Amino acid sequence: MKTRITELFGIEHPIIQGGMHMVGYAEMAAAVSNAGGLGIITGLTQGTPENLAREIARCREMTDKPFGVNLTFLPAVTPPDYPGFVEAIIKSGVKVVETAGNNPQKWMPGLKEAGIKVIHKCTSVRHSLKAEAIGCDAVSVDGFECGGHPGEDDVGNWVLLPRAAEELKIPFVASGGCATGSQLVAALALGADGVNMGTRFIATTDAPVHQNVKDALVKATELDTRLIMRPLRNTERVLTNAGVERLLEKERTLGDKITFADIAPEVAGVYPAIFKEGKMDAGGWSCGMVAGLIHDVPTVKELVDRIMAEAEQIIAQRLASLLGKTAVPA
Repeated sequence: MKTRITELFGIEHPIIQGGMHMVGYAEMAAAVSNAGGLGIITGLTQGTPENLAREIARCREMTDKPFGVNLTFLPAVTPPDYPGFVEAIIKSGVKVVETAGNNPQKWMPGLKEAGIKVIHKCTSVRHSLKAEAIGCDAVSVDGFECGGHPGEDDVGNWVLLPRAAEELKIPFVASGGCATGSQLVAALALGADGVNMGTRFIATTDAPVHQNVKDALVKATELDTRLIMRPLRNTERVLTNAGVERLLEKERTLGDKITFADIAPEVAGVYPAIFKEGKMDAGGWSCGMVAGLIHDVPTVKELVDRIMAEAEQIIAQRLASLLGKTAVPA
């Protein structure tokens, strides 16, 4: 399948693995790239630019296919060494960067000079247009269904994607709630050039996370996510657990007086406890509503092959038959 996204990034299938904290290691990125998609190493997960350079080198030992690096720009009292991370990416010869969080405009000249393609994650049309204006090559349009930070507009992909198609000239992918071939076809029909998947890739044998996390995703339904930190205007969609419910009770009790310090025990530093140790009640971890569509834990290749086979079958047979055309044999 050829789309503007497969052509832009030199990949076989229009499927991108988004950056995910403590998931986006070399093993994850290489598995997706080897399956024909675009794997992404999560830069900040590596801790230092030196560690990122080593992780990129490790990934190169596992795949000869294109892969990228995620850089999420966040406000912080002591910010990460962003200049060092950007330098490590450039020196390592990576040709795709997924940016997220704050506006990446400051870093665009150096990335573009190095011939790097930039795809920026946005939760609104206005932010997508800004990304286009500053020179991003593509946009990942993140609907309200997504795991992690969906923004504060609460617009789902059924409306957000066709709105993006009306406004954008650069290619974009659908992000948030994606897991199946039928959704890939729907995204293409709504104007996207592919999909970005996060949560679904966690529930694979290749994902370097504790088995308890994968089991929790299979068990969960579309009703099992919660929105936390909304009073702080830093909304995050997470999978519910005892720690999350404690946090929500604090939000209800403290109201507009709540501060980050009040909920720190349920959000600060919980990822190692959950993803490495499997302590599923430790607190909030990013998870999309797409958990309701996760019913097994295949390999990444099995998952990608399944998605593409389903998508091609729908396009060639079901949609063709609706137009009264002869279906193409599967």
